[in-house]
Parts: sequence; C-alpha cells; structure tokens
Amino acid sequence: MPRPRLPACAATVLAGVVVATVAGCGGSTGEADGPVPATPTTTATASATASPSPAPEPSQEPSPSPEPGTVPPPWLGTRVLPKTTTGYAAPRATPRELRQRRFTLPDTVRGLPGDGYASKVVSPPPADVLARSTWEPGCPVAAEDLAWLRVTFRGFEGGRHTGELLVARSAADDLARVFADLWDAGFPLEQMTITPRAALDAPPTGDGNGTGAFVCRAVTGGTSYSQHAYGLAIDVNPFQNPYVRELAGGRTVLPELAPSYLDRDDVRPGMITADGLVVRAFARIGWAWGGDYRSLKDFQHFSATGG
Repeated sequence: MPRPRLPACAATVLAGVVVATVAGCGGSTGEADGPVPATPTTTATASATASPSPAPEPSQEPSPSPEPGTVPPPWLGTRVLPKTTTGYAAPRATPRELRQRRFTLPDTVRGLPGDGYASKVVSPPPADVLARSTWEPGCPVAAEDLAWLRVTFRGFEGGRHTGELLVARSAADDLARVFADLWDAGFPLEQMTITPRAALDAPPTGDGNGTGAFVCRAVTGGTSYSQHAYGLAIDVNPFQNPYVRELAGGRTVLPELAPSYLDRDDVRPGMITADGLVVRAFARIGWAWGGDYRSLKDFQHFSATGG
C-alpha cells in the first residue's frame, strides 16, 4: 500500500474542507463536540449606496501588514506536483511564503470546554469517526483497540485550539500527557486532524502540515505496515519537520516543498530539535524520534517501537 502523498495527516483542512485535491473529511457525529460544520466562504462587497469609509486621521497609523509566513497563500494545497518513478514528486525549492511557516488553520472539531489544556478519550471510537478515517476491516488493528483522542493545542498565533487523533487505546492517556507538556511549553501546531481515506490516493501537492496519527498504510518505500497503522505513531508539524532519505536514485523529501526545513540549524517555530521539549515529552512515555534514524531522517515522526 503506498504512503499517502503527504505524511501521516495528509489532509490540510481549510474551513472544514480538505484541500490539496482531497475530498472533504466529511462525516457528522452525534456528539455536540464533534466535527465543525463547513462554513461557506463569502466575499463582502460594498453596496452601491454605501458611504465610502473615511480616510484615516493624520495621527492614525495604518494597520500593519501581516507578518510574512503567518497567512496561508491562496494556493496552499491546490498545486499538484508531477510524480516521479519513485511514486512521489521530486523535491522542489521551498516557496518564499512557506520558508517561515506560521499558519493557523481552522479547527476541524468543536473546542473542548475550558480555557486551559484539556483532553478527552473515547474508546472505541464512534462509528462516524472511523468512517471518516482510513480504518477498514483488514487493517492490522481492531476498531475496538483504537481511541478517539481530542486535545487542545497552541496555534502559531498563540490561541487555544482543539484537534483530534485516532490512536491505539493503550497509548491514548500517555499521548494526552505528551500534548499537555507541549501545551505548557507553548509549542505551536498548525492543525491536528484525522487522515481521510481520500488522502491515500491524492496526488501530491507537497505542502501538507497536519499533525496526525493513525493511517492504515505501509511504511514509506516498503510493504510492511507502518506503526501509524496500529495507532502507535504520530507525525508532528510535517512541513517544519520533513522526512528525507538519500538513495542512489536521488533524494526523497516529504512534504516535497519542505527542503528549506532540512536546515536543522535554522530553528524556526514548530521545528523539533534533538534536545528540545517535544523529543523529551515523547521520551517520557517511551516513544522514539525519527530524527535519530541512521539510514534516513524522519524529523516529524514519533513511535512506540521506534519504527
């Protein structure tokens, strides 16, 4: 089974709609705190009879322009890249808009109550949650051995957000503690979503960045099941922490537009460092970091077995 065109959480979701040529995550849930309904995008236009806005007074300063890297470009997730014989797209220079990536994308589930860290575990996952994931009969983990984990996290703008993961039931409480540590430390995430089945066959756009866990798929470049297929692996901010492997036939970088972030000495928001808080938080529950691999580097990846 091929790896999704974007690592683990292949779907980048904007206003409840999966982009990167992936169909919507879709699905509703009976719970009041389930997925956030998609909100139609509207464009405000001035009425022909409306009075023009007054010019700023001389003492007023115009609103500052958004800091570069904080607003997603309109093309995010929509530019399909041609595949090579490897099954992936060739790495490309990171676009200027993505070199200091600090986007905050819409939450895809309703916020957990409170104003601090919160988490909620539901096991087994509701049927409609499984239905919008990649799980199906034949996956190496039974549905009753998975858990629907929702946690709060800090966005790149510093706000409180809620995301969702499918994880192994045995690891759910430990992972809730990991994300509590990341919350306390102020470590930012762009978005946290469950990978939809459509993402497995989506053509590559090379710019996905959803933190995610369960994906029923094989390891990259192999045939055995990934630890993601057991709910025992998580990819964190894949764009800021890409996968890279050097082979005789060339270099594979996933996401394909993330080569700028292979410079691990240029530490930017959302990056994982060898001696940093994210590695320490996962180490406390016995999970290993893919940045320590020898034959390749998977800077986004943490797993219970190290594989």
